[in-house]
Amino acid sequence: MKQIISFIITLCFSLVTFQSYAEKGVEALSPELRILLSKEMLSLQEGMKAIFPAYISGDWHEISHIALKMKNSYILKQSLTNAQRHELHSTLPDAFLKQDQQFHYLAGMLSHAADMEKLELVGFYYSELTNSCVSCHSQFALHRFPALNSKLTPHKH
Repeated sequence: MKQIISFIITLCFSLVTFQSYAEKGVEALSPELRILLSKEMLSLQEGMKAIFPAYISGDWHEISHIALKMKNSYILKQSLTNAQRHELHSTLPDAFLKQDQQFHYLAGMLSHAADMEKLELVGFYYSELTNSCVSCHSQFALHRFPALNSKLTPHKH
């Protein structure tokens, strides 16, 4: 019985710690890194906005160009000091880093689909990128996007 109670307490503590860590990961970064991350997010947002008119007009070259810039905009690939790189990896949750990596992979796939002039694939990868943004913001940026909190948002049927 003591083992079960101990396990439950450990599990609850782990969940609370993980939730706190996930919510405060980005907020716990140094001001310099937060500024860099914010700049990257704004750049990605502008890229997402610019892709839509290119998509509906079939401007494959522009889509590919924008998506490739998005793919290569990794904050982790920017010229960071070793201390900043260590801070990113030790402060941000692994799930955040994996989602970031997945986003940039999807941007690369979008660029490739545009190079092949595959309308349906371009739409698919653009949608996947959008879902990736929402997923990450729902997990790690509720302080900025509280409407994405599924626990607080009423569901309409």
